[in-house]
Amino acid sequence: MPTNLRDYLATTEAEPALSDLIVTVVETCSEISALVRRGALGEVLGALESENVQGEVQKKLDVISNDMLLQRCAASPALVAMASEEMDDIHPVRAAGPKGGYLLLFDPLDGSSNIDVNVSIGTIFSVLPAPKADMPRPAVLADFLQKGRAQVAAGYVVYGPQTTLVLTLGEGVNAFTLDPDTGDWLQTGAAITIPAETKEYAINASNMRHWAPAVRGYVETCLAGETGPRGKNFNMRWIASMVADVHRIMMRGGVFLYPWDKREPDRAGKLRLMYEANPMSLLVEQAGGAAFDGRGPILDAEVTDLHQRISVMLGSRAEVAHIERLHQGA
Repeated sequence: MPTNLRDYLATTEAEPALSDLIVTVVETCSEISALVRRGALGEVLGALESENVQGEVQKKLDVISNDMLLQRCAASPALVAMASEEMDDIHPVRAAGPKGGYLLLFDPLDGSSNIDVNVSIGTIFSVLPAPKADMPRPAVLADFLQKGRAQVAAGYVVYGPQTTLVLTLGEGVNAFTLDPDTGDWLQTGAAITIPAETKEYAINASNMRHWAPAVRGYVETCLAGETGPRGKNFNMRWIASMVADVHRIMMRGGVFLYPWDKREPDRAGKLRLMYEANPMSLLVEQAGGAAFDGRGPILDAEVTDLHQRISVMLGSRAEVAHIERLHQGA
């Protein structure tokens, strides 16, 4: 009988309070999964008239998933505050004090442009330590502005043909699959390792004319195939759901690129550092891969804003190293 999530967490060195928070997040994802499966039958498809802090039109399921995570996770006793891609500001839960606690960040429904077309979407989450305070005080924005290496846990749940959790506590990566009959999360992958070499890359090639020379040059050499300088044929994959694209890489290797482009020259990239890039980078590094932002490791990037954006290139270590060399030579 496979190990369930609770039993697995009991075998780790995670504090019980952290384990409780992770279980709460994941059990909420079970409820989100049920809504995703219902689709149009549950009247959760379609867009709202509102926009999120990023200026993006919100889907009904974005808002529903966000509210569910806020409500369910607030009951976790060690949770001090939350932040979501869908909200302008942090969401304090209880006072920070001498015992510390945890901060939770999440993208409630990644890949939401795919909701209405029945393509895999998911939830991404990150857990940071809450700073300890001599006297109880409310959480503040500055508490969240920690580098990615400070994360004590990160994971994602992909809602696809199976509902799968991929989780790290900072010591390797494990996978769990939701049993639809019992509601249990059963371990289906241990010590996941991303192959160092790959012949697959994921990028939105329609934006090629906007990329920096290093990224454009990388894709051109991949397209050249075995007669080009790389001497091998590559396949391109692009789902437009970071959870789904990264999950494929976790399972069989590859690289995912969502780089800076010249349409928004003052922005470092498109994806959100705190809700997408940092948790995915921790997972990828813990699985033996690498994550690069065009300058250095994503997990070492300075954090200046809750909704900071960044360029993302992550996946198989040897391929990311090749992309780094192209940037260094540009």
